[in-house]
Amino acid sequence: MNLIRGFATTIKHVLEGPVTIQYPEQERPVRERFKGRHALKRYDNGLEKCIGCSLCAAACPADAIWVEAAENTDEERFSPGERYAKTYEINMLRCIFCGYCEDACPTEAIVLEHEYRLSFNDRRDAIYTKDRLIDPPPHGVPATPQVTEPGQFDRSIPDMENPK
Repeated sequence: MNLIRGFATTIKHVLEGPVTIQYPEQERPVRERFKGRHALKRYDNGLEKCIGCSLCAAACPADAIWVEAAENTDEERFSPGERYAKTYEINMLRCIFCGYCEDACPTEAIVLEHEYRLSFNDRRDAIYTKDRLIDPPPHGVPATPQVTEPGQFDRSIPDMENPK
C-alpha cells in the first residue's frame, strides 16, 4: 500500500509544470520588503541627503559602515546642512542587510534597494565607496566631484600584531 502511495505522489509531481526560472533570461521580481544593495540619495536640486551624522554607522551591528564628515562652505556645498559625508564606505563583506542604517538615518539618505546582484572578485571591490553608492544628480544639475579610493580616509587602523 505504501508503495502505491509513493508512486502516486511521484506521478502527481511529474505531471505538474516546471517551477524553474531560466535566470539570466528571466528574472523573478523581488518582494516589496526585500533589502538589497545600498544607495545614497540626493534631493531634487542635486544636493546630497547625507549630512555626515554617522548615525547609520552607529546603528550598524556588523560595523560595516564608515562615515567621515567635513564642513560645507559657501564655495563648495554638497548638502543643505553644515556638514556632509566626505567619505562614506560600506564593507559589503561585513554587511548583514538588516536595514538598521536605513532606519537610523534622519534624512533618509541611505536606502536598501532591490538590487541583488552583488558579486565581486576581490576584497577591495567589496568596499562600496560614496562614488558607487550615490545616485547620479538629476538631469541638468552638475555633479559634485567626489573621487575617493576605498580605505583613503583620516583614521588610524589599529595594528593587530602589536596591540597597545
